[in-house]
Amino acid sequence: MIIKSAEFITSAVKPSQYPDEALPELAFAGRSNVGKSSLINAILNRRHLVKTSTTPGRTQLLNFFLINDEMVFVDIPGYGYARAPVSVRKEWGFMIETYLSTRSNLKGVVLLMDIRRIPGPEDISVTDWLNYHKIPFIRILTKADKLSKAQQIKQKGIIAKTVLAETDDLILFSAKTKVGKKAVWDAIVKLIGC
Repeated sequence: MIIKSAEFITSAVKPSQYPDEALPELAFAGRSNVGKSSLINAILNRRHLVKTSTTPGRTQLLNFFLINDEMVFVDIPGYGYARAPVSVRKEWGFMIETYLSTRSNLKGVVLLMDIRRIPGPEDISVTDWLNYHKIPFIRILTKADKLSKAQQIKQKGIIAKTVLAETDDLILFSAKTKVGKKAVWDAIVKLIGC
């Protein structure tokens, strides 16, 4: 996909603040610090469109980005950030669930998992929730550059078993080396249907 334009539209916490539903949307989800912002920047060939941080829990709003005037990416807060107060985590959960379950132009979710971690109960519950609500999603294993090829293959197999997926359904990606960039775009285009 050739990226001609990518720009921030708005941040939101409730439906009245969302932009118009004219274009197809794709949400990016995953644990805190999994690399959502880095992945979005990398596939859009932008360095600082989406703010990145080494500190977990920085994204606290739904952030909407207009891509090529034909689709919208939504960067949502990461789950599993233990240092945030329980009340804040509940608010995030409600905000995210409201968005995912009510947005009529949402075409699917890009679910990111760190290849170095075995998916935990929160990762499994997110996939169960998406399946229950019949929201299509693709799985991306981020930070692939942190492991050797042999380690990648082994870890991909373990993760596939844990999340009950085929290994071919897991896309390896590295924001640093851009490995998997084309595969991510192919999956996105298929999901959005543009």
